[in-house]
Amino acid sequence: MSKARKHSRLIVTLVVVVLIGAGLAAAFWPRPVMVDLAEVTRGSMMVTIDEEGRTRVREAYVVSTPIAGRLQRVEVNPGDPVIRGQTVVAQMLPINPSAMDVRTREQAQAGLQAADAALRVAKADLNAALAGRDLAAAELERSVQLSERGLISSAAYERTEQGFRVAEAAVETAEAAISMREAEVANARAQLVEFGEQNTFSTMGTGNGGGIPLLAPADGRILRIMQQSETTLPAGAPIMEIGDIDGELEVVVELISSDAVQVNIGDTAIIDDWGGPVPLQGQVSRIDPFAITKFSALGVEEQRVPVTITLTGPPDERDALGHGYRIEARIVVWQADAVIRVPSSALFRSGEVWSVFVDRDGTASLRRLEPGRNNGTFAEVVGGLEAGERVVLYPPSGLEDGTMIAPRQTR
Repeated sequence: MSKARKHSRLIVTLVVVVLIGAGLAAAFWPRPVMVDLAEVTRGSMMVTIDEEGRTRVREAYVVSTPIAGRLQRVEVNPGDPVIRGQTVVAQMLPINPSAMDVRTREQAQAGLQAADAALRVAKADLNAALAGRDLAAAELERSVQLSERGLISSAAYERTEQGFRVAEAAVETAEAAISMREAEVANARAQLVEFGEQNTFSTMGTGNGGGIPLLAPADGRILRIMQQSETTLPAGAPIMEIGDIDGELEVVVELISSDAVQVNIGDTAIIDDWGGPVPLQGQVSRIDPFAITKFSALGVEEQRVPVTITLTGPPDERDALGHGYRIEARIVVWQADAVIRVPSSALFRSGEVWSVFVDRDGTASLRRLEPGRNNGTFAEVVGGLEAGERVVLYPPSGLEDGTMIAPRQTR
């Protein structure tokens, strides 16, 4: 009986030891690391420089005041179509000069009276010159008759002829003096003109009696109005801006100088995030040779280069796009077809070289590779990988060569 008990106790002990050993083995048995896997593919790839930009009209015209005067209220609105040389976009009235004080007016009146007196003197001189010319003409006629008879000498005849020419010259001088005096009278009378007087504007040659019309300098639409209300403005003050949105709309982006050196004239550009259903196509048309200094949102000083992109698609694709709108531009600096590409998230630095972990029958295999271009999503594979292989995305820090791996299940 005792032997049977001992035998059963031994069996129970052995069973417990086996169970404990199995539990410990199961607990410390190496498990595969759960990872995300992606396949190395062959396809097209492009590298772009992405930057925020804005639209603008290539040739925008600013309508400004031609003279200092009073701008009447602008009746046109932004978006209205205009025709060059025909559409009246604004009206101006010449500004009233400062009212003359009593002393200035008395001086102007005295100047006008002096000019009138000088004009009368000039007319009297003309009458005297005309009388002298008539007398010289009569003497010349008698001298001609006497000379034909031989009754006077040649010298006497020549003196008479000279006297007639001098009399004619005196008449012409008197006539010119009258013209000068008339101009002085007009100038003196202009000093007394006050623009507050009735019918002053109608006498200035404005044609319509309502002011000076300002015509549209180009075909297109009114982009914006800087001065809408009636006010007094100096000469050259801007009133509105006009441009052709349909035919001359372009995009300007300011690239960091290190990115701008990678861009060439003629590069393809893709306009995204502008609000329309499809991206717009464009082409780099100009790269400014001068960089401007700007500060980022974090206060970092940057050298920015303005790059102009011409929109190449049909205008009806961008009907709602206007002047000064925000867009996202992607300038294509490199593209190729049928290249081996690997997700950029699979690459990591191993010493001085780039490496990836390749899935080989559930085991992570460290593989060095030679990457080419990288656009942030995919990296070009120059050597080290083949299409169809699977690589580990975002490899964890504890992953090593030879570690067992298993794909993470996605819901």
